[in-house]
Amino acid sequence: MGALCALEKALENRWGALYARVRGKEPVELLDALRTECDRHAVVCAAGRVRVPNAYDVELADAVHEGLAPHGGRVGQALTDSLVRHAERHGYEWAGPLAVHLTRSADVPNGRYRVTSRVMPHVSAEGFRRA
Repeated sequence: MGALCALEKALENRWGALYARVRGKEPVELLDALRTECDRHAVVCAAGRVRVPNAYDVELADAVHEGLAPHGGRVGQALTDSLVRHAERHGYEWAGPLAVHLTRSADVPNGRYRVTSRVMPHVSAEGFRRA
């Protein structure tokens, strides 16, 4: 488990350096916002069973989106992987297949990003496979 945490930190630092260059802000904020969104919407279903939303939308300000665009799916995958590890550490169960979707938004209130979540019911994991 220690090697996995070290790898997660290395990925966060590498992605964080890019993010910091693009916006000059603390890079871990976005990862923390995803984790906080997950925690805020956790629902205890039964003893020992806690469900969390499975669909997360990360709206990025135009400048941030442009800076991350060349890195394509790697950023989305890094965010997804970090969220998966967070859920595993807390014993959360997803409400369905997990999806983290990055979009561009001109009206992000803090000028950087906005994170929202929801339960996306009746979603097949097949829908997320690349053709």
